[in-house]
Amino acid sequence: MTGSAALLEHRRRKDEYFRSGRGPLRGAALAHFTGLAYYPEAPEWRLSLELHPAVQPTGGVAEFTLETNSGETRFMELIGTVGLPLPGGGTHALQVFGPLGDDSRRSVFLPFRDLTSGPETYGAGRYVDAPLRRDETTGQAKVMLDFNLAYHPYCAYGDGWTCPLPPLHNRLPVAVRAGERLPF
Repeated sequence: MTGSAALLEHRRRKDEYFRSGRGPLRGAALAHFTGLAYYPEAPEWRLSLELHPAVQPTGGVAEFTLETNSGETRFMELIGTVGLPLPGGGTHALQVFGPLGDDSRRSVFLPFRDLTSGPETYGAGRYVDAPLRRDETTGQAKVMLDFNLAYHPYCAYGDGWTCPLPPLHNRLPVAVRAGERLPF
């Protein structure tokens, strides 16, 4: 499937999942659900970025504490950083995470905020789950970051969910108009 076809299929499956009642919607919100709102596909926000691994303490992992919307803390492994090229020039280092104890890592978790957070997307931020790939030539780990797959955490849809908040490093000085957005 091409990028556009795969993205449309991903969105169709997600809407179907929400409609089924297995997602975060309940009651009237579920009864009136017609589909999530998305930005148009933005190929410029689909990137392959070099992973700069976090320094691991001797005999352990780089444990990181993420605050949550409920005031609890969530402990994750800091996998490393990626340098996101910014429109207009420069880069921004983003931290990527994974669950503690995952020795067969195939993807990373990226919570982020950007200039759309609040007026156009969920105010507390969005998430991207990004596959890891190894460059066959150099052996370098790459993060396949596609902001077209950015999604709102479940706490955006109702109470009763605990969602990690993006750390300060992951607050972007640009608007990422890709992925889920608020309905207008």
